[in-house]
Amino acid sequence: MGDNKGYIKRTDEKGSVNISGDVIAVIAANASMEVEGVHGLFASHGKEITNKIARKTASKGVKIQVNDDDEISLDIQIVTEAGVSINEVGARVQDAVKLAVEKAAGLTVGAVHVHVCGTALKKDK
Repeated sequence: MGDNKGYIKRTDEKGSVNISGDVIAVIAANASMEVEGVHGLFASHGKEITNKIARKTASKGVKIQVNDDDEISLDIQIVTEAGVSINEVGARVQDAVKLAVEKAAGLTVGAVHVHVCGTALKKDK
């Protein structure tokens, strides 16, 4: 499910819940954007997505893969702000994404791979 199009199906004795990969991607994107030091997401087609992302494009910097053991792995492409510790920001993104997806969707996140695709100057608010 690398393209976020499919559904992740959770089944129990009450029935099933199907969660769109795009929903998981938006949760992960929003969690990433909340981390201090993240300037924006980076879409694979090369256009930066800044803090004011639309829901329709929020998942562009996120890829999801479902592993054989029903754990999901996420790849997040970010742009950091200039002057921050990239390792610290990356670790905080991993923690934030894992927590947000597990809490909101009840899924087990096996790995969050953060790809820093660039750095940008801080903008005054």
